[in-house]
Amino acid sequence: MLTNTFVLYLSTVLIWGSTFIAIPLQLGEVPGDVSIAYRFGLSALVLMLWCSLTRRNMRFGFRQHLWMAGQGLMLFGFNYMLVYQASADITSGLIAVVFSTIIVMNIINGALFFGNRVPRAVIGGAALGLVGICLVFLPEVRALDADGTTLRAIILSLVGTFITSFGNMLSARNQSSKLPVMQSNAYGMAYGALTLALIAWGRGEAFVFETTWTYTGSLVYLALVGSVLGFGSFLTLLGRIGPERAAYCMVLFPIVALALSTVFENYTWTAEAVAGVSLVLAGNLLVIVPKQQLLRVVRIFRPLVNRSAE
Repeated sequence: MLTNTFVLYLSTVLIWGSTFIAIPLQLGEVPGDVSIAYRFGLSALVLMLWCSLTRRNMRFGFRQHLWMAGQGLMLFGFNYMLVYQASADITSGLIAVVFSTIIVMNIINGALFFGNRVPRAVIGGAALGLVGICLVFLPEVRALDADGTTLRAIILSLVGTFITSFGNMLSARNQSSKLPVMQSNAYGMAYGALTLALIAWGRGEAFVFETTWTYTGSLVYLALVGSVLGFGSFLTLLGRIGPERAAYCMVLFPIVALALSTVFENYTWTAEAVAGVSLVLAGNLLVIVPKQQLLRVVRIFRPLVNRSAE
């Protein structure tokens, strides 16, 4: 059981960390909205086939479909529209760092929508995360273009992350209403793909397909590995170890994304970037690690810090 849990955890971190590097490969001949529609249309088809083969119930009422559609638009639609646009102007690793702030957003939105108490640690973690993001993007902000493309990409990433957090709230509501996760994801991906296709059609965008290995391979990877296996691994992990411990994935996958961005996108690490990423990770850990565990870590490292000071 422990080995299987570790495999699920490692799979989730590696898969979600690597999806950010695959998204820029979708930007080219095919419009972004069309690529997203292709991605989640394929994901929905695979999930529905899997649900059918495993004889899961696929019949739901009109109101249930409305809630699943809302979840799909937030998790598999509008958020990715913004992320794909941002990917054209900043590296995938930086987008992953911004996306990790969803931990704080989820807790704040949980308080707004479900009346959950906001611990003081969340306020401190949010402050650290905000300072960290400012440091990470400091070189880009210093070299802002006259048209502000970098700043626009940062804002798009933050708004996309907030929409994803709102989608998580809808997912939590759907699960509390006994809507099954896999079927909700299958229908949600289908509704997200259909909506994006309609938006693309309304804009007059061409439904073309790029037959290169790069585009096709990244599309299949995002649809099958990133969406189907990634969400499957995370949801299974969530059921085994609980949401608090599973949330560590959100802290670790930006490291994977930044490492890949360094290799494939020539991302250059600066002192500000190292300090900023450290603050973002520290802020997220402050939010999700229980206070007792944090105090235990402080007690362990305090003698070492005192010795070095001497």
